[in-house]
Amino acid sequence: MKYSPNNPILLSSSLRVDQAHEAIAGLVNEVLRESPLDAELVPLNDSLNRVLAEDLLSPIDVPSADNSAMDGYAFDGTCLKSGSGKTQLKIVGTAYAGKPFIGEIAAGECIKIMTGGLMPNTCDTVIPQELVSATEHDMIFDLSALKAGDNRRLKGEDLQRGKPAIIAGRILRPSDLGLAASLGIPNLMVKRKLRVAILSSGDELTPIGETLSEGGIYDSNRYSLTAMLNRLDLEVVDCGIVRDDPDSLRAAFCEAAKKADVLISSGGVSVGEADFTKQILQELGDVGFWKIAMRPGRPMAFGTLKAVPGKSPSHRTLFFGLPGNPVAVMVTFYQFVRSALLQLNGAKDIRPPLTQAMAEQPIRKKPGRTEFQRAILSRDPLGRPVVRITGSQGAGILRSMSEANCFVILGHDQENIAAGDWVDIALFEGLL
Repeated sequence: MKYSPNNPILLSSSLRVDQAHEAIAGLVNEVLRESPLDAELVPLNDSLNRVLAEDLLSPIDVPSADNSAMDGYAFDGTCLKSGSGKTQLKIVGTAYAGKPFIGEIAAGECIKIMTGGLMPNTCDTVIPQELVSATEHDMIFDLSALKAGDNRRLKGEDLQRGKPAIIAGRILRPSDLGLAASLGIPNLMVKRKLRVAILSSGDELTPIGETLSEGGIYDSNRYSLTAMLNRLDLEVVDCGIVRDDPDSLRAAFCEAAKKADVLISSGGVSVGEADFTKQILQELGDVGFWKIAMRPGRPMAFGTLKAVPGKSPSHRTLFFGLPGNPVAVMVTFYQFVRSALLQLNGAKDIRPPLTQAMAEQPIRKKPGRTEFQRAILSRDPLGRPVVRITGSQGAGILRSMSEANCFVILGHDQENIAAGDWVDIALFEGLL
């Protein structure tokens, strides 16, 4: 479903989850074409979870020279062509990693070599030490135990000089930093951190640390949003709690749009008399869609802010208006906002991986919407992955989210699930 601002059809209907993904991705691509994100050079130790801005080319061959893949004895493999039986070679020296053997190796001779030791020019084969019978001066082995060229790591076998070691768009992991360090690279060119503004709207909201008024609730959404954004290593601009009136909301949206690339609000996106988010979004920009056929999280606004005083009209701030219920906030962030932020930040791998597990109990499901049910993944006595729902799935029951370690994702057209059926799951760890 292509993004189409203020389209009355999109605003009046509930999009399928896949259609919403398509619309969001399309708009993010438009924004990237108009305003590509800048890059910056950062020290290696500061680049974890950042997005690599350009291909990292290897400045060296890895390995830098032919070397041994194991502890053993290096020799000229030509002797293996003589047939079967045993042969005896004279040991004329030793090569260690970082301390090569210096000298000539003639026919009928070998050297003892350690893993990583440089291969002499006249040697192309290594036999593991456990396959030989050795004395101080000689070693004997069976010619059929290996073939010429075995157990030798060739120069440039892992990486060749000038070839990409890590591709642009990678969300850098600890192993990537280790790889860059192994190439002697101290700094990496990464995309700058996105600036993401967050706010909560609602007269009932109370900051933590203050006494609750009658009918009031503590604002938890900004804390869960901040934590999820910190997991992505983005810059968070906390705009606080905004009251339920158009002027306050308009001022908060304008201020946030001046400071940030993306604005995420929670609350005020349903159809109540005090829900002004849609009205303000239409005044200041474009509304892409308003409802998604999913549970929880059906009322979710998406669009852009551009008619903001003091800000260039050519620059658009992405807007996500999430529901007010705490679980719905986390579900919609996980399902839509996270991927959009990673895409906007230049990442290539933006969708969280899915796996499957067997349902421990029946799960009720109506076709016509995608459901995200909180669940606990474990293993049964046979070692098979099994998943059970964490009780009531109300959108305001944040405790169930805390107890869970995954979502069970039930597709748009799926119906009731029987115990023992395989279902799609998405793990929380590293995502929320």
